[in-house]
Amino acid sequence: MHASAMYRFMRQENCADYQSLYRWSVEKMPDFWQRLSRFCDVSFDRPADQVLLRADNIMDAGWFSGSRLNYAAHLLRHDGPDAALVFCGENGVRHELSRDQLRTAVAEVAAGLRSSGVEAGDRVAGYLPNCAEAVIAMLAATSLGAIWSSCSPDFGVNGVVDRFGQIEPKVLFAANGYYYNGKVCDTRATVAGVVDRMPSVVKTVVVPFVPDLSMAGTPENAVAWSDFGIAGSALDFTPVEFNHPLYIMYSSGTTGVPKCIVHGHGGTLLQHLKEHVLHTDVRPGDRLFYFTTCGWMMWNWLVSGLASGATLVLFDGSPFFREGRVLWEIAEREEIVIFGTSAKYIAALEKAGVRPGDEFSLGQLRTVLSTGSPLAPASFDYVYSAIGGDLQLSSISGGTDILSCFALGNPVLPVRRGELQCRGLGMATEIWNEKGESVVGEHGELVCTRPFPSAPVGFWNDPDNARYRAAYFERFPGIWAHGDFAELTVDGGLIIHGRSDAVLNPGGVRIGTSEIYRQVEKLDEIVESIAVGQDWKDDTRIVLFVILREGVDLTDALRQKIRSVIRDNTTPRHVPAKIIAVPEIPRTKSGKIVELAVRSVVHGEPVRNTEALANPEALEHFRGIDELETD
Repeated sequence: MHASAMYRFMRQENCADYQSLYRWSVEKMPDFWQRLSRFCDVSFDRPADQVLLRADNIMDAGWFSGSRLNYAAHLLRHDGPDAALVFCGENGVRHELSRDQLRTAVAEVAAGLRSSGVEAGDRVAGYLPNCAEAVIAMLAATSLGAIWSSCSPDFGVNGVVDRFGQIEPKVLFAANGYYYNGKVCDTRATVAGVVDRMPSVVKTVVVPFVPDLSMAGTPENAVAWSDFGIAGSALDFTPVEFNHPLYIMYSSGTTGVPKCIVHGHGGTLLQHLKEHVLHTDVRPGDRLFYFTTCGWMMWNWLVSGLASGATLVLFDGSPFFREGRVLWEIAEREEIVIFGTSAKYIAALEKAGVRPGDEFSLGQLRTVLSTGSPLAPASFDYVYSAIGGDLQLSSISGGTDILSCFALGNPVLPVRRGELQCRGLGMATEIWNEKGESVVGEHGELVCTRPFPSAPVGFWNDPDNARYRAAYFERFPGIWAHGDFAELTVDGGLIIHGRSDAVLNPGGVRIGTSEIYRQVEKLDEIVESIAVGQDWKDDTRIVLFVILREGVDLTDALRQKIRSVIRDNTTPRHVPAKIIAVPEIPRTKSGKIVELAVRSVVHGEPVRNTEALANPEALEHFRGIDELETD
């Protein structure tokens, strides 16, 4: 604890404990963010005239007004022969780039972009696996002040065009294929189809991720990655305003065309430095890993680790390859210090009986991070039993909307089973009831009451901010309502009970879906579950769909067992009226289950954008179920 940056920062600010540091960070926000920028050595090409212009306006706060900087410059500020990136493929391929090699590669690709006519404000897109070329292309684009946007190569033509088509990129970096679960997936036809529907693309750069696939079938304007960069180019950075657009991110898109969320250079950099250096205790030379794709915000979060001097370990493929052990083989070999993954992956490991701490040498591992969905209390037990007994286990929560977190880990606080350790510094996070009152120990809406630097710059093509305002500020005017149904504990931790829009409401009582999942998934017979509310006789009844372990049948006895576990550990209101077995549950490309899409199918309503789903065919398992037509 005493060796952590959080402890040093706390002592520097003369705070006796984290609670007093947190209070200061939200009550004196300009002071906090300015002190943080100094602590993390943020370099401004032009200093700010004022740290915060409007303390009462989250949408237009005016952070670090007048300042100029560049995000990519901070990620590339470390040089030398030490590793910056280590790529590990599912197929056993390993590549390593030193900090000097990374800087050289970025300079060459940036020169290629410049020669293609890319200027500050232009969009550059990546249809790429989580590989070194994705990081290089992003840094090259953002070094010029261009705006980067990416998605994973498992999207089809419509899914890509739904996203990139809105922002009209000038250059597209695209892989010729990728590997997943032992299979080679050829994406050349998809790339050609995408470019055919996006006339804004003047050049397509093909990354030969699958070496055996040629350039045949790629767009006419395509150039190979090896031919795009300009050797011998000098590394240069374009200083931009604090809020100059850096990234365009996308909402999940399961209820319509994805929203294009714009994030800026300064806010992204400051938030990620805070979360890495203070809350995650990333130290220079640490091996930082997060299982993610380029279509999930955790990729953007991961790559920012370069600014803290970390070595990034990149992986692309199935985390369940080689019976779920491939990531732990990499963790052992690469001596990973910080290992990030999803709550669902941890639960799946436990169900599969994998015990990484017994099978692999993980002596360097210091921290395990989890996000994507709430981490169940039983998963806390599993991590400390099966992975390591002396780890910082940090369940963290935020979103694409803020490109960062409201709730985080903390090396100076205890880990409490089933809780996220604390609210992030500088984030005025509260839980409000339906009357708009701040509550502790009660379920309610997670809100942020004061400005924070990583609030979106805006939405793309939303000149009057109407869609931006509607997304976060309609529930409580002027207050950011994040869409999470959560609880602030008396100890200052947080419990996330699920998404607000998926909250169940039987008899007028609001129930978070994760409250049910935590109980059901304790059972060995159940692999996974999804709960939705079904409109029934002027009320709502809970329907629970379960995936059963192989060889298990959903008997009346098992249904009774499920109901008893839920009733004994929650309330009678949580007990599902119907329990139905399904072979598969639909999820987004980033692995999140989609309660709203299932609810729509149950009610015979259309699901407007199945392109956002990794397995849209799974929705058919929920359609036309006779049992849902009876009491």
